[in-house]
Amino acid sequence: MTNLAMLRAVPFFAYPHVFAAIEADVLRIIADVGRRGAFILQRDLTLFENNLAAFLNAKHTLGVGNATDGLHFAVRAAGIGPGDEVILSSHTMIATAAAVHFAGATPVPVECGADHLVDPGAVEAAITSRTRAILPTQLNGRTCNMDALQTVAGRHGLLIIEDAAQALGSKFKGRCAGTFGIAAAISFYPAKVLGCLGDGGAVITNDEELYERMYQMRDHGRSTNGAIVSWGLNSRLDNLQAALLDIQLKKYEDVMFRRRQIAALYTGWLEDVTEIVLPPAPDSDPDHFDIYQNYEIEVEHRDELKQYLEDRGIGTLIQWGGQAIHQLKALGFTQHLPYTERLFTRLLMLPMNLSLSDDDVRYVCDSIRAFYGYPQ
Repeated sequence: MTNLAMLRAVPFFAYPHVFAAIEADVLRIIADVGRRGAFILQRDLTLFENNLAAFLNAKHTLGVGNATDGLHFAVRAAGIGPGDEVILSSHTMIATAAAVHFAGATPVPVECGADHLVDPGAVEAAITSRTRAILPTQLNGRTCNMDALQTVAGRHGLLIIEDAAQALGSKFKGRCAGTFGIAAAISFYPAKVLGCLGDGGAVITNDEELYERMYQMRDHGRSTNGAIVSWGLNSRLDNLQAALLDIQLKKYEDVMFRRRQIAALYTGWLEDVTEIVLPPAPDSDPDHFDIYQNYEIEVEHRDELKQYLEDRGIGTLIQWGGQAIHQLKALGFTQHLPYTERLFTRLLMLPMNLSLSDDDVRYVCDSIRAFYGYPQ
């Protein structure tokens, strides 16, 4: 067992590792792209978009500046605007709601369920005559129960747009997150499972008209034939970042495998600790293939545990700064969501990334066990 007297450093996320793991590829790609002068909207981006679409089994992907822009484009391209309401989970990043707000519509946060994902029953209860869409967040590398959400959407004639920023490669019943609705956005922020060396994102759609509208939005209103036909913005995934992402996409199956392996280690070493609620273990539910973007647990005495781990060199994180969307009263939200509010007093994210060794995971688990008085 790990000797807790021999402290080690286990950061929540080791950002230098993002570069170190692909340093040789980075230097080679910079030289290649630089020598070609291929910086914006070049063949490297097209190649990555095509490979990403093939990975997702989707018709179209578009590289954009970040997932927030991508989600905003998806909402606007779907025709959602002033007077409309969009229902989303309160357990999500502010960017999800911001994408709706800046389209002129009203974000309506609702309760999440025991899986930390949006509760389909809460979604249906929040539907009004102004509701146009459901915007589920595929959170922490897990895909929502899309059967239930599609049933609700179909019953009320609503669109589904997915915030799949944290879920590239996650599946529900064999289908990838980001391919259930009319459009979706994913993130390539450096801490994501597939991360670049800065901001980056993509939008996904199988709808030809939506693809054309989003294509125009990301590049000053230029259509696929190069003519400016609408008002657009400037949110293009840099060609250099696309080339780096494409190299990593080729190894993505191995990355997902390792994250699932780490999740299995956490399960094996913590499942008997009754003060903790763990995420579902890999392969524990045949409907879900989880990629563990984050490893978010529920714990008793959360703040004391966080400090205890910090004192032992272990980094943890309370997602979204400890506030659900509806708790951001400065933004005008008035909802009271008791389940989510209680949940947010218990949530804590443990280290989950490829810089972790098995010994690092064991040290984290031994430290947690020691805090709650369990044998190491």
